[in-house]
Amino acid sequence: MLNFLVSFIPRAVGQGIPLLYGSTGEIITQKSGNLNLGIPGVMYVGAISGVIGSFYYEQAAGASFNGFLGLLIPLLCSLIGSMLMGLLYCVLTVTLGANQNVTGLAMTTFGVGFGNFFGGSLIKLSGADVPSIALSKTSAVYSKSLPFADKLGGFGKVFLSYGFLAYLAIIIAFAASVIIKKSRVGLHLRAVGENPATADAAGINVTKYKYMATTLGCMIAGLGGLYYVMDYACGVWSNDAFGDRGWLAIAIVIFCIWKPDMGILASILFGGLYILYIFIPTGMDHMEYKELYKMLPYVVTLVVLVITSMRNKRENQPPESLGLAYFREER
Repeated sequence: MLNFLVSFIPRAVGQGIPLLYGSTGEIITQKSGNLNLGIPGVMYVGAISGVIGSFYYEQAAGASFNGFLGLLIPLLCSLIGSMLMGLLYCVLTVTLGANQNVTGLAMTTFGVGFGNFFGGSLIKLSGADVPSIALSKTSAVYSKSLPFADKLGGFGKVFLSYGFLAYLAIIIAFAASVIIKKSRVGLHLRAVGENPATADAAGINVTKYKYMATTLGCMIAGLGGLYYVMDYACGVWSNDAFGDRGWLAIAIVIFCIWKPDMGILASILFGGLYILYIFIPTGMDHMEYKELYKMLPYVVTLVVLVITSMRNKRENQPPESLGLAYFREER
């Protein structure tokens, strides 16, 4: 049993970190009253933006590859790409008052298409025989764990064997939780999400908070895509390989009742459910059960949605103005 946990938990964490980035970013966004269903597309754009920066740097640097630049360039590219997606969403929904649901779904479609177009272009430029790009040098920097992790046995493998983006995700989730609950900025953000008209009357700049929260949330979510490619997938980009993790990240927002710190355990749980089928016995007698195990994350998502809809406590409900455009003239 211990050997199973030592093998299973690190893989569950690896799967859960992209979900944690996505859910943390979406919680911050939703706290401002914006319902961004474009998170899957944002994570996709964050991933391909980092891949583009890494690809061209590895090509240019060659043997003189610098680890610090190899880490910094994809990180900045990912943040910029996902930030632009956040700004696009804000312009459409906050400034122009477009429907948030339609805008989010359109951004998801756009983000996936954007990633597949540029990913396919890079694959052709690389001249690879397989439909993928391998950025091994950059991946080695991102997936590098603490040097003494291997010496601590099972403890080191379970807690210390991850790249820096995994620990950064947990730090960001805790920081977001503290800021939302304890700070003046968090109070204003929650006020904007609950009742923007009242917040506006109190002198809070509603547009500013919606822009800031949504853009920051998208930048955080984009790092989830970068982590998946550079760390979990060992630097290998393949079109459509990211799957439906962005949608699971949105489901986790509801599962953890809009609390980023609770999202840490929820993301690891969903990450474990996502790869549980790998650990069941192989053979023809178990094939049908393996397909059922693959359904677990989605079954849990449905159960969560049902349970959440039955909750009556106010603190467990989404922001009151979530998904609604705010027009100051109607105040």
